Amino acid sequence: MLQRSFISLPFVVTAPTVDTLRDDEAFARTLSTVQERPMSPAEPALDTVVYVANAGDGTIGSYRLDRQHEALVPLATIEAAENVMPLAVSPNRRYLYAAIRSDPLRVLSYRIDASTGELTALGSGALYGSMAYIATDRTGRYLLAASYGGNLVSVSPIDANGVAGDATQTLGTGSRAHAIQATPDNHHVIATNLGDDQLAQFYFADGALAPNEPAVAETAAGSGPRHFVFSPSGRFVYVLGEFDATVTTFALDADSGTLSRVGICQGLPESHGLAPGMPREEIPDGDDTPRIWAADLHITPDGRYLYLSERTSSTLSTLRVSPETGELHFVGNQPTVQQPRGFGIDPAGRYLVAAGELSDHLSLYRIESASGGLTHVSDAATGRKTNWVEIVALERP
Repeated sequence: MLQRSFISLPFVVTAPTVDTLRDDEAFARTLSTVQERPMSPAEPALDTVVYVANAGDGTIGSYRLDRQHEALVPLATIEAAENVMPLAVSPNRRYLYAAIRSDPLRVLSYRIDASTGELTALGSGALYGSMAYIATDRTGRYLLAASYGGNLVSVSPIDANGVAGDATQTLGTGSRAHAIQATPDNHHVIATNLGDDQLAQFYFADGALAPNEPAVAETAAGSGPRHFVFSPSGRFVYVLGEFDATVTTFALDADSGTLSRVGICQGLPESHGLAPGMPREEIPDGDDTPRIWAADLHITPDGRYLYLSERTSSTLSTLRVSPETGELHFVGNQPTVQQPRGFGIDPAGRYLVAAGELSDHLSLYRIESASGGLTHVSDAATGRKTNWVEIVALERP
């Protein structure tokens, strides 16, 4: 098990003010006001496919992102297995991976048709825990996974045909591992330990993990680090706190693969009136206190805007990013699908797709480049307990 180490670093809180709180007129225009936005002549010709995991139905749904009409067009729904979640896409966009959180615990591998986005099942590999998060390394040769209930992370090899095999390494972590990714240079790996308010830091070589020195970086007490993203430059890591809806900025030392905390930004207005969150399994019976329950985090490809979802309020928040310093500024918060556990941003950075575990539809938003604001443009029917979104751009021949 990783040993805890404690650090104390200064950080700055950027809290939303009255002037920056929700602006429904700017953030939630109706479909009737939508104006078609032609693609830039410099933008490559792309077909964009959206994949979603429907845990309640045990299926994976696919949609074409129709940019001209700003709509999600259903393509297909395939059977996977009960409690399919999470998903991951290979770096070359040829393969999709889906973790199954029902017995037998495993990862399913699919080939993505480069022209149509159609999925073809290739095989499966055993996982030794119910995985809350999966991701390939930067080469696409290994699958990394984090288990919340198992307090562990694992590595699985991916063969030349894109099939993820049985996990070959499993390491115990701190409490409630929740997300895992390789650093941009692929020499290190970071994983969140939600229950310990820590980020585990690993060396990564030849498909094997080993604790870095130091083995952990600390987040604020009680924040519950959940999902994280790298800045496009690779200089910063942004970490979402499930229990306080903050986003903490860390500077990444590329040589050592270690993190230094440099700032923190509140991502949810106080006007929601939510109490600090806590692990759901620790909430006493009969306690109906509305609590912060942040879920997902994504950054635009240009690194200018960061978005987070919060499930109790069923909202999305927008943060503006200062790419040179990593500093974050709260922009706004708006309603979205019910209990938004997952969402995704298209590779062009123009659209956001949100999925709600208690909604029967996906919501598509246009990202306004000047402000980062989200304009709701359309919905599309989906399955039960939709929880994960992956968006893949396919090059047209």
